[in-house]
Amino acid sequence: MSSFKEIIGQEHIISHFTNAISLEKISHAYILNGEKGTGKKTIAQVIAQAIQCEEKTGDACGHCESCVQAEGKNQPDIIWVTHQKPNSIGVEDIRTQINQDILVKPYKSQYKVYIVDEAEKMTVEAQNALLKTMEEPPHYGVIILLTTNADKFLPTILSRCMLFNMKPIQDKLIEDYLEQHFSTDPQQRSFCVQFAQGNLGKAIRLVSSEEFQAIKEDCIHLLKYMREMEVYEIIDAVKNLTKYKLQINDYIDLMMMWYRDILILKITASPNKLVFKEEYNYLSKEASKISYEGIELIMKAMEKAKVRFNANVNFDVAMELLLFTIKEN
Repeated sequence: MSSFKEIIGQEHIISHFTNAISLEKISHAYILNGEKGTGKKTIAQVIAQAIQCEEKTGDACGHCESCVQAEGKNQPDIIWVTHQKPNSIGVEDIRTQINQDILVKPYKSQYKVYIVDEAEKMTVEAQNALLKTMEEPPHYGVIILLTTNADKFLPTILSRCMLFNMKPIQDKLIEDYLEQHFSTDPQQRSFCVQFAQGNLGKAIRLVSSEEFQAIKEDCIHLLKYMREMEVYEIIDAVKNLTKYKLQINDYIDLMMMWYRDILILKITASPNKLVFKEEYNYLSKEASKISYEGIELIMKAMEKAKVRFNANVNFDVAMELLLFTIKEN
């Protein structure tokens, strides 16, 4: 991807940077905030390339020396900050790769652009170290923080950055993209678009994934027979789910969409907006049995399960609590 023209959606970000680059009013620090798969790394790469482009049109031309180097990931004034520890970005990472490096003027460009992916992993000490550079940045320094959770940043960091939230992309745009690039069954493609909820990266990841199709089938089977299952069968089901540990958020999202469909049928009795359209008859029966309160309790239990998994709570315990809540309601 070499220019803003190739990016799907995120018009608010593209418009800002096109104008800022054209007018040479680039700020020293930005935050791109959005869930995994929303295209933060892609758009950050294009932003950096456009800032450094020798044509200075507000977009990356794709053919000047700087753009060619940027696309080859070897433009010396575009620096991707790395970290050794998988779960944290430490103070030394920031000091050596940004604070000390930024004191050296650009090799050949007007700016030095630093991109910090997974910036929410910065420790408090690392953020305070970065703050020192943000308070008195050299005129050529630009720092772009990519994060799935901007709330993890210190208020002092937030106050010195321009914050952009990645917005969901229209289903029609995602559908068109998948149709152009993937030769998959239209029904499967449509399901992935709805499941992705405006997240193009997620839709791309799922549309050709055989594993996702297996997870979907397993999830539907479990939910359809939950009412009839004995305690020992639920415990066995939890053991079976350990094979999906790494994809557990997708699994729970499927569950949530299942109960969203049930809620839609309770309210409208219409199948038009269902995600699991092929399960209309079963979902309709479930909608007549379950109460609004029951659906609410189940949805809250799913949100709690996600929080527990993110906090590394014991998988079996968290999943058992969720499945028993579903069965009881």
